Amino acid sequence: MTTLVFGHKSPDTDSLGSAIIWAWYLNDVKGQKAEAVLLGEPNTEAAFVLKRWDLTKPSIISEVAADTPVVIVDTNNPAELPDNINDADIQAIIDHHKLVGGIETKGPINITIRPLACTATIMHNLMGPNAEKMPDWVKGVMLSCILSDTLEFRSPTTTDQDKALAEKLASELGLDISEYASEMFAAKSDVSAFSDAELIRMDSKEYAVDGTKFRVSVLETTAPAIVLDRKASLLNSCGDVAKEDGVDHVLLFVVDILNEEATLLIPNDTVKSVAEKSFGATVEGDSVVLPGIMSRKKQIIPNLKV
Repeated sequence: MTTLVFGHKSPDTDSLGSAIIWAWYLNDVKGQKAEAVLLGEPNTEAAFVLKRWDLTKPSIISEVAADTPVVIVDTNNPAELPDNINDADIQAIIDHHKLVGGIETKGPINITIRPLACTATIMHNLMGPNAEKMPDWVKGVMLSCILSDTLEFRSPTTTDQDKALAEKLASELGLDISEYASEMFAAKSDVSAFSDAELIRMDSKEYAVDGTKFRVSVLETTAPAIVLDRKASLLNSCGDVAKEDGVDHVLLFVVDILNEEATLLIPNDTVKSVAEKSFGATVEGDSVVLPGIMSRKKQIIPNLKV
């Protein structure tokens, strides 16, 4: 039976890329039949990576049949997975986020959660000497994952291990890291074709703080003005998305990759209070700039207060 490998809903580069990498590893190294699949349309940067390395977009699924063998990558949060995930035969979890709980397995499994910036870096570790068997396209996808999740080493989640591996892969591929990262970030910044609701959901996670449910959305871009020019309509859409998705509020952070800061949109008084309590910000108006805020995982989620 084919093992399905997938990451979280609203797949970004690391979620998509890590699924592709591990499916290659299971197929070509371990001799196990595996297929990378997605739980939604990839974002523009992830789509760029597929095109850059001449890869076919994996199939998109919404649920998994009972007892289907699966490997979960880049998440361990049931809210980011198919509703019936506990009916699947989960074989392994490979992740770099905090342990959330709620996933049930049919037996003991391999779980690897390490404090690295990127799931693909963990996979390189797990492969051991077999990592030398990676073809160039797998190396390219792995490099893309690392540069995306570290924001080309600007993110505070970056570790020496992530950076050293990225530099090694780039050298083997004959790529200039800055040039390639700029191409990736330009693709990520091209959001003109997306509706407000699509932008809000493009890179978002659900998170509860003291009983208040948030959709915490991050838009990483080298051209924040393109997004902020739509601020009025995005503010209006935050309430609509919250209602449709069954959460109390949307927190939308527009991360300026080059200036290393985030702008949080303030659609209501609750979000204003969250900004002031969580980040020590003084809010005057419908948005606030948060210097140095780059990482949802390390700087946003852990600091949220209501």
